[in-house]
Amino acid sequence: MKPQRLLLRALTLVVILHWLAASVPMVYAQVHSADRKTKLAIVGLDHDHVWGLLKDLTEEPNAELVAIADGHPELVDRAKTNVTANVKFYSDYVRMLDEMKPDGVIVTTENDRHLEILRECAKRHINYSTEKPMATTAADAREMERLANQAGIKVMVNYWNVWVAPTHELYHRVKENQVGPIQKIIVQYGHQGPKEIGVSKYFADWLYDPVKNGGGAIMDFGCYGAELAVWLKGRPSRVSAVTQKLKVAQHNPVDDDASIILDYPDGQAIIEASWDWPYSMGQVEAFGPKGSLLATRNDLFFRSPTDNVAKVGLEGERVALDTPPRMTSNPVSYFVECLRNNAPIEDPLSMKLNVQVMEILDAARESVRTGKQQGLE
Repeated sequence: MKPQRLLLRALTLVVILHWLAASVPMVYAQVHSADRKTKLAIVGLDHDHVWGLLKDLTEEPNAELVAIADGHPELVDRAKTNVTANVKFYSDYVRMLDEMKPDGVIVTTENDRHLEILRECAKRHINYSTEKPMATTAADAREMERLANQAGIKVMVNYWNVWVAPTHELYHRVKENQVGPIQKIIVQYGHQGPKEIGVSKYFADWLYDPVKNGGGAIMDFGCYGAELAVWLKGRPSRVSAVTQKLKVAQHNPVDDDASIILDYPDGQAIIEASWDWPYSMGQVEAFGPKGSLLATRNDLFFRSPTDNVAKVGLEGERVALDTPPRMTSNPVSYFVECLRNNAPIEDPLSMKLNVQVMEILDAARESVRTGKQQGLE
């Protein structure tokens, strides 16, 4: 056989082997992901939201909790009573990532650790979900986005208001122009205060820490207002804010009340974030020339300009809501579905939107510091 023909056959064989090497793992991954449960791990137990997420995890048919990393013995003991015996516990989360190789992690730690943990996940191509806010600074959030994009991993920022039917319906009706162009958004979020509602001492230790949390109510609940404003209306042009410490006797190093104003060329968003409400608050109202929409945790109300207040009340008429499917009413289910189907993390849970949230919060804190309105590029 001629040398040229031998060379051609050899090259053809190389191409075939290269194709097999590339395609077989891809096919295997597709089959494997369909056959097995998605492996998840938790980093941190000192965020009280973790206990609700643990419950969601135990009820998720397509996921398996394989490990938890935390250094607090009391919290580890509590977690062991909430999970199956095959879940492994680590004090070092990096070792857990190396040994357990989860498909994704759920981060429930202090806000200022989010970048550090994502950096380790990105090195290992492990997908990442964290409780809101994304970070403590916009610089950290942008670095998280860069690392995640470079590693090709998914990142989700979890807000409770994404998983309730009124929020979904409000968003869709706004986008369908039911109230016309949005001219004003008013967001009121918060509660009586972490100490007052009885959060754990582990959670309180960092909630009241200006470095670990990034602030007080301005971070804890201001992020919800920024999230909703960007999702419903887009990026504002200017930000101004004031904070107060109304609980003088507590001598807290962080604010307990914040008011943030976001200016748009054609409207405004007002965010009232507080640890001083007399009860739990979680509502957003969007106004336009055709009326208003008010979403609470459980209900949605629509009021048109012609509605009789005596008949419908200040809120308006209650809108009938459909029960959302599990995937859009549960953070664990949504995260798992996105991993299993290689689907993008959508707004308002996405990195892109939440980088903007952090830029708004940066500007709000700078406005508090300087007493001046801050522009956003």
